[in-house]
Amino acid sequence: MRRKKEIKMRIGIFAALLAAGLAGCTVGPNYLRPEVEPPGAWRIDYPKAADVANIKWWEQFGDPVLNGLVETALRDNRDLRIAAARVDQFIGALTATGSQLYPQIGYGADASRARASAVGVPPLPPGANPYFSLYQVSMGASWQLDLFGRVRRLSEAAQAQVYASEQGQRGVVLSLVAGVASSYIALRALDRQLEIAQATERNLSRTLRVFDLRFKAGIVAKTEVMQVRSQVQQALAAIPAFEQAIAAQENLISILLGRNPGPIPRGKSIDQLVAPLIPADLPATLLQRRPDILQAEQNLVTANANIGATRALYYPDLSLNAALASTSSVFSNLLTSPAAAGLVGASLVGPIFTFGGIEGQVASAEAAERQALAFYQQTVLNAFRETNDALTGSQKKLDEFNVQRERVESLREFARLAKLRFDKGITGYLEVLVAENELFAAEIASVGLQASRYAQIVNVYQAMGGGWVNIASSIAPKPQGIAAMKAP
Repeated sequence: MRRKKEIKMRIGIFAALLAAGLAGCTVGPNYLRPEVEPPGAWRIDYPKAADVANIKWWEQFGDPVLNGLVETALRDNRDLRIAAARVDQFIGALTATGSQLYPQIGYGADASRARASAVGVPPLPPGANPYFSLYQVSMGASWQLDLFGRVRRLSEAAQAQVYASEQGQRGVVLSLVAGVASSYIALRALDRQLEIAQATERNLSRTLRVFDLRFKAGIVAKTEVMQVRSQVQQALAAIPAFEQAIAAQENLISILLGRNPGPIPRGKSIDQLVAPLIPADLPATLLQRRPDILQAEQNLVTANANIGATRALYYPDLSLNAALASTSSVFSNLLTSPAAAGLVGASLVGPIFTFGGIEGQVASAEAAERQALAFYQQTVLNAFRETNDALTGSQKKLDEFNVQRERVESLREFARLAKLRFDKGITGYLEVLVAENELFAAEIASVGLQASRYAQIVNVYQAMGGGWVNIASSIAPKPQGIAAMKAP
């Protein structure tokens, strides 16, 4: 009867400890999203076009080659593969951390063949076989009850790191798509500038041949021949510079595509590209869309959870242990051997004096949380600034390009009239020289402004984020362990 009471009492104690472990408190602050006051509106007011941010905006340029380059980059870019592997790394850490919430069970086995000494103490009986076998098996289990939530806080931190790494991968997707589009636009601009330089060189070379004939006939002075020759040399000098820049741009795009440096296919000219619509939305939506903001927030969640994990070090750890072992010299009797033994126990361990050891860890965790908070706030401010800059830049670059395009038309007419006046003998070639030089420089600058205008539109999509990042991410490499994860 007394034996039964002891068993019931032990069962009751175990149940109480188990309930305490399952319903244990979790120390440390619970995460609350910091208050952020976004600006009421952007400095440039665009018509409402929020849905545009949720489509493949690069397809609006109307260039199938650009579309293919973006998809190739999303499949093969090495930075995206690194980001996907980083997500898997944190998923593995989360799995390892979460396993501490459950009992850990292990086993062991050993078999040996030995020879006893004939002259040992006590000596072997006469005729006894000195050779014998020994078999041992054991099984053990231990469970550290998370009474004060340290493991739960560590799991919360590991979970946030997984989410942060996912947002980091989305950030790579965002930068990659914008980088490919901007680089391709810059490449087509360089192609057009090279064409302008080559066409200018051909025209001036024809003019130089005419002037050489006129000089030989005594119609023009040698100074005018030298002026034309200097123009030809100026255009010739620009050609290798553009060719070098084109090769470098192709190499850059090749790396973004995850391949060795080499030529890049061409589609439409920069003049044939269609400017995408400008997305417009409230500043507050950036808090839910920008990967860098979401990543910074998850890092803040991690830092906040680490405070609780370090504060839990002040409290004791309770562990439950159980073990079972058996030893036999006959393998068939291993599980029924009278040498079997078992153990059930519990241990309680806690700090008394650490001389600042735990206090220092808590102070470090709290400082890390303040740092993560400030970084999150700074990231939000930078996001608002970048979006305002991109929206303003897209409008102002369009205005600048339109003015420059009108200037090119004026200079083209000026060059035509100057050439006409020279042919009629009204003026010298210096006026033609000035007109041609200004026209060449203006045409080159106009192409550069057109590329800058398109690049600013790309910057708007990059700054505002949007559903298109999720569309692009569906093409990118997937983390192998992401199937079991859910976004917060």
